[in-house]
Amino acid sequence: MVVQLLTWRRSRRRAPEPVHGVNAVHGLPGGVPERPAAYADPAAAEEFLTMFHAENPAAGPVKPRLREVRAEITRTGTYTHTPGELAFGARVAWRNSSKCIGRLYWRSLRVRDRRHVDTPEGVAVECVNHLRDAAPGRRIRPTITVFAPDRPGIPGPRIWNEQLIRYAGYEMDDGSIVGDPRYARFTTMLRKLGWPGGGGTPFDVLPLAVSIGDGPPLLSTIPGDAVLEVPLVHPVYPWFERLGLRWHAVPAISNMCLEIGGICYRAAPFNGWYMGTEIGARNLADADRYDLLPTVARSMGLDTGTDRSLWRDYALVELNIAVLHSFERAGVTMTDHHTESRRFLTHLDREERAGRSCPADWSWIVPPISASATPVFHRYYEDEQLSPNFVHHRDSADRGLGRCIALS
Repeated sequence: MVVQLLTWRRSRRRAPEPVHGVNAVHGLPGGVPERPAAYADPAAAEEFLTMFHAENPAAGPVKPRLREVRAEITRTGTYTHTPGELAFGARVAWRNSSKCIGRLYWRSLRVRDRRHVDTPEGVAVECVNHLRDAAPGRRIRPTITVFAPDRPGIPGPRIWNEQLIRYAGYEMDDGSIVGDPRYARFTTMLRKLGWPGGGGTPFDVLPLAVSIGDGPPLLSTIPGDAVLEVPLVHPVYPWFERLGLRWHAVPAISNMCLEIGGICYRAAPFNGWYMGTEIGARNLADADRYDLLPTVARSMGLDTGTDRSLWRDYALVELNIAVLHSFERAGVTMTDHHTESRRFLTHLDREERAGRSCPADWSWIVPPISASATPVFHRYYEDEQLSPNFVHHRDSADRGLGRCIALS
């Protein structure tokens, strides 16, 4: 079998709970009638379908489709996207993602329609297949796998992991953490639910946790052949290889809702490829993550006793050089922050020429290293929430973690 099942699940399904304090479709606070997330908003459906037919003239006139969807919502409380609508909606959600700098290739997103998969085992298998399909020959392809949404009385699947691949953080008796501190609490939860843990290294891949609705999760390991990893070396410093660092190559976000026309696909993992700074300037460098800057600086012989030596800056640059060099040496797709900044401005120009708004969150678009040396630094952007999009819902944020710890 593709995945190893490690624990249990409950077969009884419960109807989804309503979202309190926000509109389940648009996330607008106050004054908006609450609607359970499983029910479709006819206005949101009409807005999306009008966009779809406007940007896809071959789909024909929109009015017959609107009549069909209104009737389906009246009859069932929701409606079903066609494969074409789903693919377009997923791509536009990427186009509208204000925190993503890499949107130039939004049209190239590969959409894996897996709405027929309705068991935790099936979802886990398809997540593993996603990882394999996203990296043929080590060339990363933007990919999304869309599972069934919640429907009235029929909850869809949930993936509890923030990304399909993340590393465990083991809490030691002395308070230290082996691995990624960001996932120490999540690792503890999985251990309470039956995961025996990995080898105890700083880079043990966490199992997937998948549930239906609010039920407890099924845990499944990810086979090694589905985890493309790159060992990190430096083009100049031989000691760098002895640090034993590596990182996974497919950043597949799995805890966000894909919202299309009033339908929320809570399980829809998607990936692009890494920009080097995401690994070298954040995952490996942040003080609350792997915190490697002091180690690299000492190995370089830098003076870490004073901030004025700029030891962090020197170490940060060399760490990022190692990441870019290692991915290139391994033949794995990766981009650098200078190239991606220029690409983003190309995307911005194309969207403006197409008469579309291009929302952007400055704090996310500007790279975390050498910010003012990139062209995206020297301007401001409109940051608005457009639909379709990838969003977090208040009713799902961190509830699974607390609920599962309470159950265990």
